[in-house]
Parts: sequence; C-alpha cells; structure tokens
Amino acid sequence: MSSRTVIRGGLVITASDEIHADVLIEDGRIAALAATGTPAAGAFTAERTLDATGKYVIPGGVDAHTHMEMPFGGTYASDTFETGTRAAAWGGTTTIVDFAVQSVGRSLREGLDTWHAKAEGNCAIDYGFHMIVSDVNPETLKEMDLLVGEGLTSFKQFMAYPGVFYSDDGQILRAMQRAADNGGLIMMHAENGIAIDVLAEQALARGETDPRHHGEVRRALLEAEATHRAIQLARVAGAPLYVVHVSAQQAVAELTRARDEGLPVFGETCPQYLFLSTDNLAEPDFEGAKYVCSTPLRPEEHQAALWKGLRTDDLQVVSTDHCPFCFVGQKELGRGDFSKIPNGLPGVENRMDLLHQAVLDGHISRRRWIEIACATPARMFGLYPKKGTIAPGADADIVLYDPHAEQIMSAETHHMNVDYSAYEGRRVTGRVETVLSRGESVITERTFTGRAGHGVYTPRSVCQYLD
Repeated sequence: MSSRTVIRGGLVITASDEIHADVLIEDGRIAALAATGTPAAGAFTAERTLDATGKYVIPGGVDAHTHMEMPFGGTYASDTFETGTRAAAWGGTTTIVDFAVQSVGRSLREGLDTWHAKAEGNCAIDYGFHMIVSDVNPETLKEMDLLVGEGLTSFKQFMAYPGVFYSDDGQILRAMQRAADNGGLIMMHAENGIAIDVLAEQALARGETDPRHHGEVRRALLEAEATHRAIQLARVAGAPLYVVHVSAQQAVAELTRARDEGLPVFGETCPQYLFLSTDNLAEPDFEGAKYVCSTPLRPEEHQAALWKGLRTDDLQVVSTDHCPFCFVGQKELGRGDFSKIPNGLPGVENRMDLLHQAVLDGHISRRRWIEIACATPARMFGLYPKKGTIAPGADADIVLYDPHAEQIMSAETHHMNVDYSAYEGRRVTGRVETVLSRGESVITERTFTGRAGHGVYTPRSVCQYLD
C-alpha cells in the first residue's frame, strides 16, 4: 500500500529558492512540488493533507556534530540516542551525524560497533556516524579505507586533550594522507592542547580555579595557531580539511586566507559562539560551569567575525556540538578546579530556532539559514540530495515552521535530558509546529508522535564539495 501526503499553502524555503508551493509526498519521499493554486497542485491527491498556510515549509535540519552518550571526564553526556534524537526532532532537526570513538589500543571497528549498539533501535530520527581517530597506526589507516567504502566517510582528530584523544602532527599527517587517497574528510578540533595544558596548570597553581579561567587558558591565539597548522598539514597531504566548532576571529581569519588561496578548507561554528560569550563563563556561584565547552566561549567582539564568515561562506556550517552534562552532579565535578568540569553544552533542540532569530536580526537571509543548517551539512557529509532539501526524490524530512510564534527558551520546557538551558530566558520568534521524518509524523502540531526506532542508520557518500 502506498501512502500519500500533501502539504498545501506554505512558503517552501530551500538553500536556493523560496516559492509558495504544495508538496506531494509518496512512500516517504517527495514526489512532486507545484506552485500553490495551479492546476498541477490541484491535481495532487492524498489520504492526508497538512495545511501550511502562513507557515514555512523547510527541509529538516541536519546537525552534523552531536555527542550522544559520549564518555568524557569520568562521566557521560546526559542525552541518550533516544532522548537526544527526540529533542532534535522537537527543534526541527531530522538527521544527526554523531561521533563513534576509537579508544587508544583498540580498532576503529570496535568503536563503531559500540556506537551502533547504542543507537540502533533507539533513534527518533535518522542518523550517521563520523569516526574519532584516537590512535593512528598502520591498522587504523587500513580500517579508514574500509569504513569509507561502507559509507562512513569522515574522521575526526584532536590537537587538544593530550592523553585522551590527542594526535601529534605526524599522526595527523598520516591520517590526512590516507584521507587524500580514500576520499575521506578529516575533521579537526584545532586547539594547541599541549600549550593549553601548561597554561591550565599555571592558572590552577595561582589559585585561579573558577569556570571563567577555562576560557582564559584556552587562548584564541592557540585556536588560531592550531587552525593554521592543520591547514598547512592538509596542504602537505593534499587533503581536504573541515575545522569543527570555530570560535575565535583569528581562527576565522586563517580559514578565510586558506579559502582565498583556493584550498579545500571548510569551517563550522555553533550557536553558542554566535549567541553566548565569556560573560556567561564568568557568571557567579559556579553558574559559569554550565557554559564550559571546548573550544571555549569567547569575548562578545568575536561574534561579528563569525557572522561575517557565515555570510561570506568562509564558514559553511552551523552545528551544535551537542554534548550535555547536568549542572547537578556532572558540571559540579569541577568545583574548585575548572579543568575537571566536563566540556560540553546542550543545544540540539535550539539550533534551528536561534538561526531563525538570526534571520530576523539581519545576520543572515532565510535561504542562508537553510543552507548552513540543512543543505551544506548534507552536502559536506555526503547526504545530499537525500537530506537537506525539498525536491523530488529527496526523503520527506520536512518541517512546518511558524515564523511568527514567540517562545521563551527554558529548561522547564525543553526536551533535552539536561537540567539547565544554555539560553534560559531568551525570547525568540519562530517555532517548529510539525515535523516529518521520511514522511512519518514525529512532531504533530507541537505533540511528539514519533517513536524510538523510527530513525535508521544512513550511510554517506564522500564530501560533495570536492572534485
């Protein structure tokens, strides 16, 4: 039995177009679009009709940077794949790409299998994986080839966190060389972790233990230096590079210079760097711990460079780096020692709404909103046009979005499994009303109607921005 749905009367917004159109969905995919009121649209017939009058009809968001159930600092991220993907759907995101972790001394395959076991049967929306490579050796490099062949086409390395995820320049170069050969994309956490550890040790020795010192020791210059070094290593390897969670204007400048030279270098930022600052890290009574993440929040003046980078396409993607830890019992592990505060913020539910507010505030256009949150992450990680757009043949991952509804962000009302909101009390205009994942209703007029296990693992092709 085929099932058909038609969405009528909305403004369809993609990265390239805005058109008042009706959308016909058949068997979980988009079958056709036709301008509203035309004979072609009138000919659409379906068992179910959704009225989108006065609403935006947008592709489901693609959040290419999440960490569900991530082990860190002696604890785990508080969102499971079940709670985290449900919250993502509430926020208009219909695909996540999470990070499987290789443990030092273990294989990539073992890490990937562990993450598949966490996610399978639990997700409300579709998901993929990147692979965190913690231990570069000849066997790991061979495994990279195999994983690319299976549709896991991106690998994350860390210039930070010595003793945990850290790779030295030689290991990074070897992995980049392998990616240059197999079509994979290296994602880089670009901070000079060796130098940061020295500064952190010195700060703690001076009795500087509060959360704000987390941001002070993770200097913007050390993000810029690592970004520069990663770019040069990628040039030597002949490999593309994707720098995650860019927060500092000096790092944006390094990316801009590389892109001006025509290099295949890409950059991502996150809502926390666009909307929060070191003022939050400095909140009294240890409240600043809620905002400890890496790269860290920067002084507010860095925000202008990030917005400019998004407008000029020197930054291409906004992901969340969603890695929540509860304030009570988790963030509190670092009372008296900022270096022991688990690094990460909740945000998977807030991204699409915050970026819509950025449209209203004049930072970006509506189409750019969809580009940086849906289409580009899908292209960057080999999911387009299955994900990230509204076009015939694409998965029917569609959000009916009310651009006029007002909401106040709060831990009282969000669906992430964490006891605070990084955006508590923030008033924004725009809200998700209904969400379809492959044509099935996950959110129906502000009610969760999805289920754990609807979401399926989605293999990916290689980065679609490379020849």
